[in-house]
Amino acid sequence: MKNHWENKNVLITGATGFLGGYLTNRLIEKGANVIALFRDHIKNIKFNKNVNWIKGDLTDRYLLERILGEYEIDTVFHLAAQAIVGIANKNPISTFESNILGTWNVLEACRRSPLVKNIIVASSDKAYGEQDLPYKEEMALMGKHPYDVSKSCADLISMSYYHTYKLPVCITRCGNLYGGGDMNFNRIIPQTIESILNQNSPIIRSDGTFVRDYFYVEDAVEAYLLLGEKMSELKLYGEAFNFGSEGYLSVIELVKLILKLMDSHLEPIVLNEGNHEIKNQYLSIEKSKKILKWKPHFTLEEGIKKTIDWYRKYAQGEVKYG
Repeated sequence: MKNHWENKNVLITGATGFLGGYLTNRLIEKGANVIALFRDHIKNIKFNKNVNWIKGDLTDRYLLERILGEYEIDTVFHLAAQAIVGIANKNPISTFESNILGTWNVLEACRRSPLVKNIIVASSDKAYGEQDLPYKEEMALMGKHPYDVSKSCADLISMSYYHTYKLPVCITRCGNLYGGGDMNFNRIIPQTIESILNQNSPIIRSDGTFVRDYFYVEDAVEAYLLLGEKMSELKLYGEAFNFGSEGYLSVIELVKLILKLMDSHLEPIVLNEGNHEIKNQYLSIEKSKKILKWKPHFTLEEGIKKTIDWYRKYAQGEVKYG
C-alpha cells in the first residue's frame, strides 16, 4: 500500500509535548519531513535530529506564515496548548492566549498559505462542558471553566474558518491521554505509578468519584494519522471526531486498577479537594468507527500495563524521557 506520509512536509505545533512527541516520532518512521515549532527548552527533552526544529511562539503569526511558506507545508497538526486543567484554571489569561489566540493565529496563517491541504486541530472532550453522556460530535460546546472554555472557543473558531473560508480543517476531541513518557506527574496515572514505585500511597485530589475516558497515547497517534490520511479522500473538512477508549471509569477505580496491576497493597489517600472540573466525562466514538473505520487497539488494562512497564524501566534508567 502507498505510504501517505512519505516525503510529506508536516508542521507540528506542540511537538515537545506528550502526544506531540509520539506523533513526531511516528511521522518520522513513516518518512515524513517534520517541521516542529517549540517555545521552551525543556529539561531532559531530546530533540529528534531528523526534525527541523524552529523556536518560536504561537502568538507570532508572521513566523507561522513564514514556516508554512518556506517549508511548503502540506499538513498541519496543531497540538500546542496549555494542557493541564489545574494549571489552566489558575492561569486563565496565559491559557486563553495559548489555546485561543494561538489557534486563530495558526488558522489565519494557514488561510494565507495556499499550499496547506490539511489542518487538524486538537480540541478536547472538555470542550463539551457538562451535559448528557456520552458526548457526541453534534452536541453544542458548553465549556464553563477556563480550560474547558479555551477548548470550546478554539474548536468553534476552527469551525468558523471552515464555514467562512473553506479552510481544510478537522477537529479531534479526545479523552484523557495517558502512556509512558508523560512527565506531568500531577496527572493521575503517572502520579499514581510514581507513588507506588516509591512505596508511597497514591493521592487522589478529588473525592474519587469523577469519571473520565482514559485514552492510550499510541491509539491516539494512530487516530490522528488516519484522520490526516482520510480527510481529503473522504471530504471530511469541517468535521469533528471523538477519539477515546470506551474504557471510562472513576478515579478511585482507576487507582485501584493500577494498584492491582502493580501488585501493591497500598491504600489511596482521598483529599476531596477537586473543584472547577466537570464531574463525569466520556465519549461516543461511533462516528469515528463508522466513517474512519477506526477503533482503539489497546484495552484500558493493556494500555495501563504498557504504561507501568515504561515507568518501571524509566525508574531503572533503561529508557529516557524524550
